[in-house]
Amino acid sequence: MAGRADESPHAQQPHDTDSAWAEQLLDHLRPAGREPRRVVGWLGPAVRATVCLQDAHGGLLAGERLPLDETVLADVVTGRISSAALEDGERHVRMVRIRHPEQGPAAGAVLAVARPEPFDRRAAEIVNRTAGVLELLLRERELTEAGRRLRRATADLRLAILQLLMVEDTVSARRVAAGLWPGLLEEDSARVYVVEGPPAERDTLADACADATDGEALVVRCPAMDGHVIVVSPKPSAGERLRSLVDGRPGTFLGGSLRQRLARTATAYRQAISALAVARFRPDQAAVYAERTHPERLMHPAALRAWSAGVLRPLDRLPHHIRAELLATTRLGLEFTAVSAAKVLGVSRNTVRARMDRVEALLGTDFSDLTTRAAAHLALNTEATQDPYGPDDPAPDPPAPARLGDLLASTALRAWARDLLRRLDGDGRDLRGTLRAWLAADSNAERTARDLGVHAQTVREHVRAAEPVLERQLLAMGSDLYEVVLAHLATGALAVPALGG
Repeated sequence: MAGRADESPHAQQPHDTDSAWAEQLLDHLRPAGREPRRVVGWLGPAVRATVCLQDAHGGLLAGERLPLDETVLADVVTGRISSAALEDGERHVRMVRIRHPEQGPAAGAVLAVARPEPFDRRAAEIVNRTAGVLELLLRERELTEAGRRLRRATADLRLAILQLLMVEDTVSARRVAAGLWPGLLEEDSARVYVVEGPPAERDTLADACADATDGEALVVRCPAMDGHVIVVSPKPSAGERLRSLVDGRPGTFLGGSLRQRLARTATAYRQAISALAVARFRPDQAAVYAERTHPERLMHPAALRAWSAGVLRPLDRLPHHIRAELLATTRLGLEFTAVSAAKVLGVSRNTVRARMDRVEALLGTDFSDLTTRAAAHLALNTEATQDPYGPDDPAPDPPAPARLGDLLASTALRAWARDLLRRLDGDGRDLRGTLRAWLAADSNAERTARDLGVHAQTVREHVRAAEPVLERQLLAMGSDLYEVVLAHLATGALAVPALGG
């Protein structure tokens, strides 16, 4: 076999009068045609040859595998020669090195072209020019892939920061954020917003949220809900900017929390989810958690704190970090399914269930009962959102009773509960009776249907019809459902669970 090294793979060659091939080659640089496989597929017929494009390790990138002289191929791959022309009596082969400067001198690809007749000037020029186009396309592909990896790594880092905030590890969250987003978590408090849109448009929506907040917010694609984007922002202007983003945008809604300390990000997230349910029924497609009255605000503050402390006292014997981990997991586990809570926290669903089982055992209770879950949710949220004594309640005066029944006996709370449930009476269907039976059956539609003697679908339709009337999401487990349970407990429609004495 005879061979020779060419001086340059892209050396200027005199143009042939037939320039149609050049125009065809340039077409492959248009945005719609930038694909190395298409270029290789075009090159074969253009020079009446078999074409192979392989990487530096011999992997086939495009075309057909060709038997090549290993010694010459190694010289081309390593850059000792930039191209080579070989003849073995049956075929003529040209090998051209396609450089990849970003990956070092020994990296890149090799374009090999084999045909029965020798390469004339026209064929040689087409091969060399094609190698130049492939170099551009492969470099573009690598840059695109590097950009994709960078965006993925950035998204994973944002999610990791959110998960640290969810378990109250603000020190680690700030340390992680400081490298890429200096000052993002410098303030001690922030609001959490959840923007909901079509799942297929979430990437675009997340980019729009980042643009709207000028890079001054933590924007995370929710790991649990495909259509949700979570925004944590310490800036007061973020809310209005996000409102402007969703206003008039079909199928897009915004829920916002109260301003919370960073250690209470999980609480703020639950508030934003609750507000999101209300936003679905608002003409401006946005709502803030503080816009409605919540039952815990109508209870005696000191009594509520004392009762919550009594409920959670069995956990006080645990090390602080374990206690915080169990409480954070249980709060989310009561708010969402175990699978969704696991995705938000970045752990397995078995871990979520194991932690909740441990809390159940310590509290001596059963979370399968809906009224018990509502009571536990009240205790956990009180522990998370209130200091031992707030500025408006310097001391528990009179001494606070430590029974849930006493808390539910508040005159203001009972009036709120009656007014809330009275909204259901305006419907011709017995929405109120169906809802009460559904709650008593632990939100099981089939059991409710058997108790009422109706179809399970009728039960679901009645519960679904009650949602816009009450402005609360009921079919999904969470704060809205537990508030309606507390309303039924306050009016005596459901029995008060034995939790906390």
